[in-house]
Amino acid sequence: MHQPLTPPLQLRLRSLGLEPARGASDHLDRVLAQPVDELQFSLLAENATHIGVTSEFVRICDYFKPEAGHTPAGFRFEYDLEPDGLLNVNLKRDIGYDTDGRKRPTAVIYSADSANPYEIAPIAPLLGNLTCNPGIIYDLFINNPAANVDHKFNTRDEVMAELGRILGPGCDISVELNNPFEEDFNKILDEAAFFKELLGQDRVVIKVPHTGPVNAQNVHQLLEGDGRLDQRYWEPATADALRGHNLTLKLTEAGYRINYTLMFEPYQTQMALQARPYFINSFIRHRLMQSQKMVELLARLDGGDHDAAAELRDYMVSTDYLASTDTGMNPDEAVSRARTIVAYRHIQDPEGSDGLDSVRHNLRALRNANLPDTRLIICSMEGDFNYPDIDKLLASDEFSDMADRVVVTAEPGYLARFTSTNQVVSYQRRFMKAAQGQK
Repeated sequence: MHQPLTPPLQLRLRSLGLEPARGASDHLDRVLAQPVDELQFSLLAENATHIGVTSEFVRICDYFKPEAGHTPAGFRFEYDLEPDGLLNVNLKRDIGYDTDGRKRPTAVIYSADSANPYEIAPIAPLLGNLTCNPGIIYDLFINNPAANVDHKFNTRDEVMAELGRILGPGCDISVELNNPFEEDFNKILDEAAFFKELLGQDRVVIKVPHTGPVNAQNVHQLLEGDGRLDQRYWEPATADALRGHNLTLKLTEAGYRINYTLMFEPYQTQMALQARPYFINSFIRHRLMQSQKMVELLARLDGGDHDAAAELRDYMVSTDYLASTDTGMNPDEAVSRARTIVAYRHIQDPEGSDGLDSVRHNLRALRNANLPDTRLIICSMEGDFNYPDIDKLLASDEFSDMADRVVVTAEPGYLARFTSTNQVVSYQRRFMKAAQGQK
């Protein structure tokens, strides 16, 4: 009886001794060290006669120019065994992988909500994605003198090019369209093509938002006066509500990966998945805060404070649960709607008291979807509990198998907060004193 080897035998592609395919020798040194398991080795030993790389493999390596003998981060290896015995090696975009096709240290991938190159640089080696929208690019960086030191960056494109340089090949970069309401699809394609040229087709992800009742004719209302829309969010025209879905489908068909954004409620998810997005989202911060505010006002009302009903209605107008035309709505109607919302969100039971009911729902939906490469971005978080609650959820029995479908994104400073504890300070004090000979 054969005893298992200790340590176990390391089988690699080069162990097969396959002949190089014509023209493949320039890149074979990048693949021959790839490990194979015993079953793969046995299958290939019986059927493969020579080995080569695909044209896609060559394109990716020529673009990113990794060191000799290596492949860039952000790609996994795929193998195709042809009938003539040719083993073709390909690279497939997958931010779950590091250089040379090694898996990242954890299944969960981290992302940053920032367009500040100075803020991104320290965290860049840990990231698999970056998300930018016009507010992040312009308000928080370019037009912010404290962030844009010496006003070195003047345009969005300068910022994006620098971010691409800092982040390297292993990080996707999600860039939002300037005007998702543009009626000429060719102009949208031109903008997407510019981003692809700027960042490379392997890294660029186009952010397409849900549009709800907003359209090219009424979007000006958001930019004028009090910025309130005169149409209720739950009464959109069908064409307006599905504009993002159709735009996502069309851009996907044109070869782009799509980050389908502005997803807050669980009921948005299944229809969003019909558009075959690369990323879906769960925004959690403001939704949780607004739920808690409604619960507070409803509690006051139930306790006999009848002024709370009108206050609740006004709050719902200010946060777009009601339209600008609903300022005179009977407060009882607003109360009824608020009760429906908080019940749906499970804000007062374990499913949603942490604000993560949408995350739970979306992970269950992804588990059952026929979209193995689609991931969920959990975004928009703050405070003492959002990140720790997400961390705990992903380690739970129900969702531990879905951790590799999750991207956690936040401002770098917020993520950095959860690398430290009070005892870090206490022990550093002790260590540094000891290092200087103090008792």
